[in-house]
Amino acid sequence: MPAWTEPDKDIMQKIVNILLAMLAASAVLPAAGQLRQQSELTLDGANRLTGAAVDTCRRQDRAIVVTVLDRGGNLMALQRADGVGPHNTEASRRKAYTALSTRTATLDLARRALADPDSRNLATLPELLLLGGGVPLLVHGQPVGAIGVAGGGGAVNDHACALSAIGTLPDLDQPVR
Repeated sequence: MPAWTEPDKDIMQKIVNILLAMLAASAVLPAAGQLRQQSELTLDGANRLTGAAVDTCRRQDRAIVVTVLDRGGNLMALQRADGVGPHNTEASRRKAYTALSTRTATLDLARRALADPDSRNLATLPELLLLGGGVPLLVHGQPVGAIGVAGGGGAVNDHACALSAIGTLPDLDQPVR
């Protein structure tokens, strides 16, 4: 077997280095394609939303319960004004969950259900509540959570309080009023 010459060793080392570089690059690329960066709603943001909703409704002499959920449907913040009926706590949570799950304001879903039997079927799902006051929280069109308001004297009032609260966080996509 012939001995390796210095030029042969250099060529082999270059080939090994190129193959190692290719191997390292191929190991990194698939992982980057499987992960995405997402905006997250912070606890501070959730508390600001609940406080803003309660304050907005209070200025209109309305007492509400407001719930904010994260993108996974987990409770982040809940505030209940004095004198609000106990059923409104669960209603606000379900409105937020419905808005998150459907990526649609619950007032729009309720109105659609009146005209469309297929949409009306959503009301048969146990967790969904087709009653205005739930609005998805979006950043660049992607959900980061949802807000649900109940007890404000009707679906339109609850929806308006939710929209007003969303307006206090400029990083959120602002829904069309």
